[in-house]
Amino acid sequence: MAALGGRGRAAAALLRRGPGTAPAAILAAGPRRHRHKEKWATTAPRVPSTRLALHHFDTSYSLHLGALWPSVRAGLLCEQKYGALLNNFAAVDHVPQELELLNATDFIFEAHQKVQQWQRGAAVGEAARGCQEGSGEGRTVMQAEMMAQAEMSPPPCASISSKIKCYTFPRGDITRFRPARPTSLGLLDYYLMDAASLLPVLALSVQPGDFVLDLCAAPGGKTLALLQTGFCGHLAANDVSISRTKRLYEILHSYVPKEVRDTVSVTSYDGRDWDQVKGGTFHKVLVDVPCTTDRHSAMEEHNNIFHKRRTKERQMLPMLQLELLMAGILAAKPGAELVYSTCSLSPLQNEYVVERALDIAEAQFDIRIHVEDLSHFRTLFQDTFSFFSDCRLGELVLPHLTANFGPMYFCKLRRM
Repeated sequence: MAALGGRGRAAAALLRRGPGTAPAAILAAGPRRHRHKEKWATTAPRVPSTRLALHHFDTSYSLHLGALWPSVRAGLLCEQKYGALLNNFAAVDHVPQELELLNATDFIFEAHQKVQQWQRGAAVGEAARGCQEGSGEGRTVMQAEMMAQAEMSPPPCASISSKIKCYTFPRGDITRFRPARPTSLGLLDYYLMDAASLLPVLALSVQPGDFVLDLCAAPGGKTLALLQTGFCGHLAANDVSISRTKRLYEILHSYVPKEVRDTVSVTSYDGRDWDQVKGGTFHKVLVDVPCTTDRHSAMEEHNNIFHKRRTKERQMLPMLQLELLMAGILAAKPGAELVYSTCSLSPLQNEYVVERALDIAEAQFDIRIHVEDLSHFRTLFQDTFSFFSDCRLGELVLPHLTANFGPMYFCKLRRM
């Protein structure tokens, strides 16, 4: 009997129970194994989503980035670096000293120091020109050097908020930050995030009293950064996902006091319909759209948009992004500023979406949009991030083993 195997043993046992039960039981026992195999084959993907993502990236990004792609690929597949966004609403006087002892620095403060140096250089250059014109003599070598330095300096960006403070470790330093801790006020002392995610917020340049819309706000890191400026007259934080909106609520309650939370309205509208809710009312609009989230897609199977069941959703992403950007444009007042951003390297999700939105805004709505120059960000933040120099519109932070932030694309627009 042992030679019959598992199936034979099951049949023999049923036969011993009596002839009445044998046929149906045997039939039930037979196909069950095959049904289980069929279910396994339909639920377990033959090729992991991460492998599909990397194959797609290798095909498209090797053409887009050229010789840079191997190092960018290596960065995507290695541990991401983080920045510590200080919480101005908590008692954090001791935190900067603690982080500086670990050799971390506030990269935004360092950018402000560069701006001050450029301003001093420009003033010296003007003085040198004045000396030349007043004396009527030729320039000395020193005057020529000062004037050349002033002319080479990019335009200072004094509008970058000095109230946002974010500490990062130097290039090549892979030290990890400790988890955030509650302060005496009951609020957490800092928020860990990809430091490149702050660049769209800095580019938006919120001014005192601005009405601000964060159209795709969850999970809430950029929303928190907007509040750190202390300038939002009102902040509308919207996200279509109710589950992700819950995470946004958690961050607001963990980091922001009640009197500031009262200036924030959290909603779960479909962002594409926002212009029908409050069109033409905001001074600043952040449109941080859903995308292929390249780093997550290359590293994580969970919720991976390259899963075969999400193929159509992924293919429709540029259309969704365009609709969201158009809704943001229509939600902005004339003269308002918008920032469009993704965490993808794909030009189809980045520059092409912006270009198409500019065409539609003018052709269908008679709205002219001006693309703002953000090239000075490359000079301001080149010590912290690796930038792609060949973006047609906007700026792109590339992952790199020594500065493993991003990817982060951002483009600033002004509604005329």
